[in-house]
Amino acid sequence: MGASVTLNLHRNSDWSGIHVGVLGVGIAGFSAADALMQLGADVTIIDSSDGEKQQEKATILGSLGASVALGVQALPEIPFALIVTSPGLQPDHIFHRQALDRGIPIWGELELAWQLRHPSSAAEWLCVTGTNGKTTTTLMLESMLREAGFRTVSAGNIGYSLVDVVMHDLLDVIAVEVGAPQLPFVNSMSPWASACLNLAEDHLDHFGDFTAYRNAKARVYERTQFAAVYNDQDLMTLEMVKEANVIEGCRAVGFTRGIPGVSMLGVVDGAIVDRAFIADRRDSAQELALVSDIKPGALHNTENALAAAALARAFGESDRGEVSPAAIRAGIRNYQPASHRIQHVREVNGVTYIDDSKATNAHAAHMSLSSYPSVVWIAGGLAKGQDFHDLVRLNAQRMRAVILMGTDAHLLEEALSRHAPNVPVFTLVTRETSAMEDAVSQASQLAVPGDTVLLAPGCASWDMFTDYSHRGNVFAEAVHRIGEQ
Repeated sequence: MGASVTLNLHRNSDWSGIHVGVLGVGIAGFSAADALMQLGADVTIIDSSDGEKQQEKATILGSLGASVALGVQALPEIPFALIVTSPGLQPDHIFHRQALDRGIPIWGELELAWQLRHPSSAAEWLCVTGTNGKTTTTLMLESMLREAGFRTVSAGNIGYSLVDVVMHDLLDVIAVEVGAPQLPFVNSMSPWASACLNLAEDHLDHFGDFTAYRNAKARVYERTQFAAVYNDQDLMTLEMVKEANVIEGCRAVGFTRGIPGVSMLGVVDGAIVDRAFIADRRDSAQELALVSDIKPGALHNTENALAAAALARAFGESDRGEVSPAAIRAGIRNYQPASHRIQHVREVNGVTYIDDSKATNAHAAHMSLSSYPSVVWIAGGLAKGQDFHDLVRLNAQRMRAVILMGTDAHLLEEALSRHAPNVPVFTLVTRETSAMEDAVSQASQLAVPGDTVLLAPGCASWDMFTDYSHRGNVFAEAVHRIGEQ
């Protein structure tokens, strides 16, 4: 679903007297409301919840001049010229349906940020989406661009409001992490380069089915100007590029962990090489970095580095300046991994404890499990409509034991019973956060020297924890208490 009506409003428009409804008062909604009020718009905050967090933020925005409608189940009868929606609302949410029925255009966070860019000094956007690896790739990309001397920042789904960035920062280029829920209401965004890293089942509860999720992801390629980057080992991303309505002249650039073809980046003899952004790409390749430079050294991080390098090199083809091989290598070496992504916590008695709490879907859990030869796996939570049979079947031989927790543990139990019947499985009944302490204690008793105790839940965390960071922190705290009397 997307807006069926267009609206010609931008940063330098006269916003006075323009009524804008902002749906949701989370990070995205708060930033959108603040920016629109700075421009002079009449803003009404609308949220179906009226909890403490909503009331606190609404009070702040109300003191700045916004009207507030919390705990409502229908759009107020206000002559809105525009609705700005937050990514947490499903595409077919009642607010969206009501807005479209009333002929009101809807902008998502990305669309608002794109329209509010500075008309004469706007930064280029390099967009990263995919089921897994978005944050790692975006941070690697930011690191490469910094090493090349550009004014840059990572923003969007990564935790920094893209609206805030375009309103206040003077930059050359922005590394934009894009989550699928941000994409349905995008109409005019036109990044310099864009990438979809991979595609697997996720957010099915948000979109309703895989096709709708896939189609939302595909929107990242629309109106891409110079390079549409795809994963040659995930051909759905190539199909999305082929179908996309890109700007004429835009190139398709692939990446692969294998030997690259022409117009691709890949790996040759342990080196990351470029056959896309060099003059003689048919007969030669440019070494950019070594695979051994990538930390942590999991296979999917090689893919993340390749995608980041492709986007950075694509930006080097703009009129802003070069991104040299040296900058790519330095960016990879100096990249600092975000927390809870294959994060080494501790080694105790020859057993390594890894926090990959960000592995909130089956595809991410598979990539994590496949990085270790012998694992005591801690998993479970909210399944979000996923199937776990392929995950277990592909990794059964790696599992010494499995410890399950959370609301949908029974779905993992079913897959383990069918595909790994000889693997010991222990299911924790409690839904309290203290279950993680029990899981780590039991894992430490089951593991032997050389094993990895891996928190890669394959599920969302909200049934037991505030978010995946909370879950990872509780895991790390429990690991650090191993051996205490």
